[in-house]
Amino acid sequence: MRHETFQRRFAHALDAIAGLPVEAARQRYDALCSGFAPADPAGMTVLDERIAGVSVRRFQPAKFKAGPILYAHGGGWYLGSPRSHHGITADLAERLGREVISVDYRLAPEASYAEALDDCRRVAEACAPVAMAGDSAGGRLVLDVARQSPWRGLLGLIYPPVGRLSPTTLGPDAPLLSRDDILTLWHAIARDVPMSDDASPPACCIEILSVERDPLTRPLEMAVDAWRHAGADIGYRRAPGMLHGALHAHARLDAMQTAWHDVCHALANRLA
Repeated sequence: MRHETFQRRFAHALDAIAGLPVEAARQRYDALCSGFAPADPAGMTVLDERIAGVSVRRFQPAKFKAGPILYAHGGGWYLGSPRSHHGITADLAERLGREVISVDYRLAPEASYAEALDDCRRVAEACAPVAMAGDSAGGRLVLDVARQSPWRGLLGLIYPPVGRLSPTTLGPDAPLLSRDDILTLWHAIARDVPMSDDASPPACCIEILSVERDPLTRPLEMAVDAWRHAGADIGYRRAPGMLHGALHAHARLDAMQTAWHDVCHALANRLA
């Protein structure tokens, strides 16, 4: 698939979602994202359960090592679910040879950011993951779980919002996720987001994937520099020409497929 085709299809669907009642918007978003997902790997077992009172979806490859991965999905804190990100988490489980536990955390506006963070924290405490990963809004959640808990492990971040987002910190506008989109979502949850010293790394070992055309990439790269200066061991890669949300089409977009392969390979090597 050409990236222009992905951009056009995704943008058209997002436009159709805008203005819908929240439950209808969530259903359409789940369908949109899952429409780009590849088939589950052979032998993959998928289980919907509850851990510490929180709904989760567990992805178990045919053969997997002990020590699960916790995953928090993106979607701007008000959209997304383990269903929208099924293709990403199933593929991650297969590539890492580990069980991936995808957290169905509570969403805004019904729940606050603090409640979403608490859901992720409770699952992390109950399953003791060897790594935590998340994309976009979910990346911010696992980052904050890592900072606020005694958990120590490997962190995987895919184009997360970091620091205090503002017009001066964000990069230039891009399709699918504009500066205004980001600031609107951020202002809705910012009062509940724990803020620590932005130069303090959330984990000792971090693997990060960003995309070239995304306002969130500028503050993320500034954070990477600060975290490295503070002593964190960070692997960083940026997918050329790609847009925020392109991870859903990692099996169809060459640049995203390469970047996703590289970050999963780096995570697997660190876990080994």
